[in-house]
Amino acid sequence: MQVRAGAEADLEALTDLYNHYVRETAITFDTVAFSPEERRPWLLSHPEDGPHRLLVAQERHAGSGGGRVLGYVTSSPFRVKPAYATSVEVSVYCAPDAAGRGIGTLLYRTLFEALRQEDVHRAYAGIAQPNAASVRLHERFGFRHVGTYREVGRKFGRYWDVAWYELPLGLAD
Repeated sequence: MQVRAGAEADLEALTDLYNHYVRETAITFDTVAFSPEERRPWLLSHPEDGPHRLLVAQERHAGSGGGRVLGYVTSSPFRVKPAYATSVEVSVYCAPDAAGRGIGTLLYRTLFEALRQEDVHRAYAGIAQPNAASVRLHERFGFRHVGTYREVGRKFGRYWDVAWYELPLGLAD
């Protein structure tokens, strides 16, 4: 498996992966699946370097180019106001049949190593509840629970809580 920056050629695979979670889970609060063209601005908002990244985990095939996309991780602006510029929101998604293989761990490890070279002070993750696997992943990286928004989103005819987690990344932390 390799981890690399996301590229235009990944757009369809990334959209398909994300749409699974849109249609089947409350992990994301998007409620309508996207076309690749609708997802293009999201992809383009994550350059190869800087604080807002998109990294892709991909199978390696001997003697050929890349293989299937197994998951991806992003760091995105936490909020749009300038004083939030040193904070990012992070998300990780794995292909449904690739869960439990350490892909999320590999993606987060690679992302956090890169972000520690940037002017990023804190990373935040919102986790729709319940999601014990995601909570364990985030706590393994040192995230700590800082609060829960109760019944903040409605999807599939019910309300969902979102627990917020914080990870210090800055040099003084």
